[in-house]
Amino acid sequence: MYSEIIIAMDKFKEIVVREEEAKQCPNSYVLALTDTMNVVSGKWKLPIIASLLKGKTRFKELLENIDRITPRMLSKELKELEMNSIIIRHVYDNTPVLIKYELTESGKSLVDLIDVMINWGLTHRSNVL
Repeated sequence: MYSEIIIAMDKFKEIVVREEEAKQCPNSYVLALTDTMNVVSGKWKLPIIASLLKGKTRFKELLENIDRITPRMLSKELKELEMNSIIIRHVYDNTPVLIKYELTESGKSLVDLIDVMINWGLTHRSNVL
């Protein structure tokens, strides 16, 4: 428990330092937020990322895991996520060719963001309803 408090305090210190840096240069803060939104915005990117948290996944499995996404849209979103270094596309030399997708370290770091968004959404929903 004590080590958890120290870790939490260290994270808080990092956040405070970043906030102080942002006050000195608010433009960098806005750019960082814009970059984040460019990577995760859209209807399908977060569900794709959440599906890939389980590990390497095939295209067809992603289609089955994400309701109402079309193959064309999934392909488009996967290409964008790969371009932004959020996922890696693995091609295996089998017959037929096997392709799997996996989160990069940068993609895996979005777990905290997703958790915060889920908690906010649950709180917001309970306040509104």
